[in-house]
Amino acid sequence: MFHRRVNMTEATENPFAALHYSNVYLTILALFGFKLFIKISLNCLSYFYIVRGNRKEAARISAEFYDFGQGHRSWADRSPLHYAACQGRLLVLRNLILKGHNVNVLTIDHVSPLHEACFGNHVACVRALVSAGANVNVTAIDGVTPLLNACSVGSVSCAEVLLENGAKPQAPVFQPSPLHEASRKGSWRCVEALVRAGADVDFDIPNLGTPLYTACVSQEIECARSLLGAGANVQKGKYMDSPLHAAAEKDNMAIVKLLLDFGADVNTRNMEFQRPIEATPPSSLTEGFLLVYEATPRLLSQLCRQVIRDRVGRDRFHLMKTLPLPTRLRNYLQYM
Repeated sequence: MFHRRVNMTEATENPFAALHYSNVYLTILALFGFKLFIKISLNCLSYFYIVRGNRKEAARISAEFYDFGQGHRSWADRSPLHYAACQGRLLVLRNLILKGHNVNVLTIDHVSPLHEACFGNHVACVRALVSAGANVNVTAIDGVTPLLNACSVGSVSCAEVLLENGAKPQAPVFQPSPLHEASRKGSWRCVEALVRAGADVDFDIPNLGTPLYTACVSQEIECARSLLGAGANVQKGKYMDSPLHAAAEKDNMAIVKLLLDFGADVNTRNMEFQRPIEATPPSSLTEGFLLVYEATPRLLSQLCRQVIRDRVGRDRFHLMKTLPLPTRLRNYLQYM
């Protein structure tokens, strides 16, 4: 305490120390004032461009200085079609189309009116835009398609309209995947629509893994059930992590049971050389269940079903419902 009093006294008596502290405060105040001046100047410049009708330049300024790549926040370059599609105003949208507005007009970040309609789950607007020639596979600057937007909000109606009109059910590698997005958000009806349209249920994205793994990480059991019913590989996950590892780590016993019914291997090991039981939280219900499961022989009916389904092949699963078999036996083969 005595040493600190001496220092304070010296700082008070020393005019150079006082000057040093005042310079620091002045510097901070000057920086704050400069940043405020820049912000006001940019706002005035954006307003000037909007008033003069140059919305694209206003959007560019807004995106460059305010968005920092965090999404499509600026509405300065949205067209009237974008507004109508986003708000689901079908009559306005149709009138704009009749007046000759381009349905494929893009913003500075390549967002189309169809993107907006799908994200808002406005299926009537989606139909109107598609009928007028909107590109169903248009891709925004971040790789997002209208189909991905539909899957993101769980709009199976919009997804089906897009798929019926030529939308690609599967994105290229390193682009956002509609099937992964639907699996992550729990949109199991969208998952089934995508699979019917030809999406690969085992499509592996390096940083996400397979759709089944994504569903297990997100704890979306209905999506996991739909993917497994469509023939997804129960062992294929992310790198060496299996879907069972993901479900066990989340302590989701319902998904663990589902995966085991479809033949998941309890002895598979991940990159850390752990089995699924070793990935469970200690003393959890899932850990106890797996301990009992490992000590219990598998049912013969379960083993037979796996062999039959393997022989039928994933490409012919959809034909099992047409087999001349008793309903109970067909349901057994289809996990119903």
